[in-house]
Amino acid sequence: MSSDRRDKKLWPRRIGWLVLIWVASVGVLAIVAVLFRLLMNMAGLTV
Repeated sequence: MSSDRRDKKLWPRRIGWLVLIWVASVGVLAIVAVLFRLLMNMAGLTV
């Protein structure tokens, strides 16, 4: 197998990892935001 074919096969996997890491980071950020909001509500800092 030539290196060009190997590189072409790797692109979907690389993009998949990129998307997975991005989705995970956005999810963690959302969880942290919800936790901060709960803490602020418990402290009486409501809008």
